[in-house]
Amino acid sequence: MRQIEIFDTTLRDGEQSAGVTLTVAEKVEIAHQLAKLGVNVIEAGFPLASPTDFQGVFQVAQQVRGVTVAGLARARAKDIEAAWEALRPAEQPRIHTFIGTSPVHMRYKLKATPAEILERAVQAVRLAKSKVSDVEFSAEDSSRSDPDFLAEVFAAVIKAGATVITISDVVGYITPDEFSALVRGVREKTAGIEKVKVSVHCHDDLGLAVANTMAGLTAGADQLECTVNGIGDRAGNAALEELAMILHTRRDLYPLTTSIVTTEIMRTSRLVSRLTGMPVQYHKAIVGRNAFAHEAGVHQDGILKEPSTYQIMTPSDVGWEEDHSSLVLGRHSGRHAVRRHLGQWGITLDEASFETLFARFKQYADGKQNISKEDMLSLLRAEEESQG
Repeated sequence: MRQIEIFDTTLRDGEQSAGVTLTVAEKVEIAHQLAKLGVNVIEAGFPLASPTDFQGVFQVAQQVRGVTVAGLARARAKDIEAAWEALRPAEQPRIHTFIGTSPVHMRYKLKATPAEILERAVQAVRLAKSKVSDVEFSAEDSSRSDPDFLAEVFAAVIKAGATVITISDVVGYITPDEFSALVRGVREKTAGIEKVKVSVHCHDDLGLAVANTMAGLTAGADQLECTVNGIGDRAGNAALEELAMILHTRRDLYPLTTSIVTTEIMRTSRLVSRLTGMPVQYHKAIVGRNAFAHEAGVHQDGILKEPSTYQIMTPSDVGWEEDHSSLVLGRHSGRHAVRRHLGQWGITLDEASFETLFARFKQYADGKQNISKEDMLSLLRAEEESQG
């Protein structure tokens, strides 16, 4: 089975989320947890961006073992020198350098011709290669770049010493079919591509980051770039937990393996949410509060009879500490769920009493979102009092 590498950029791209600032100690804490989670590469930051960024990368490189630590650098000598200094203590250092290759980036942001971009990319990779053996080159805005130019740039940086090349959709513009075709085209047209790993990096502006990443995977990508909880610039990145559980749950469709320890997913998600101050939306796939919650009576009945009727994975698969497969008591709940909760609370009722309580419950639930144990006990007391 083909091994797929997971490149986590929570500490770099994820920290670029509006309003998020992590201290050096917080970066190190998250990095240790990412190592426990089993990611292959931790992109710890952008060393030239600030003294704190530099120290964050340096401390992660110094303290976290058993994983590749990457530092981001523009295709500029000062960026690459800073990245190398920050990565010096790393057991497995990687310099990740990038430059825009789309017409809009070259014309408006970089104010450079394609020939100049090609030369800058090659020079950057050569300099990075003189510092470390592992060099990743990303063509920023690949999804809006000319495919032939992409292949030309990638061939040149591979020749210059790149070990990973990244096809990126940094503005979340492309669709899965288009991205699959782009990755396949790059693989077919790029000289020397068999010598390197192909990585994909997708953003979620149109809600397609995970779908595009999976499209890139099926087109031959070896490395998936992502963040915990999908955080990142604007609408965020492909969510690590979603990618990991797609591959875990649909092994019939994807005969691939990763080193991710899925039972560490919830612990990692909660840590990142707490330290970044970014709450996870309730209905977020895999790690949201409602990801394993059921209120509809039909669903609750099915879950009680056989969990797989409405669950394609179990809460324990992703590391919920408790039995989080919850049957929520609400206006849509049926008799089976109410009976189960009463039984868990040690309450036994005859059929007539139960039917009376259930009628009260339905009436009460119509005006309340979720019904707690205290609510049910209160309804039960009211019923007993009404009986004299």
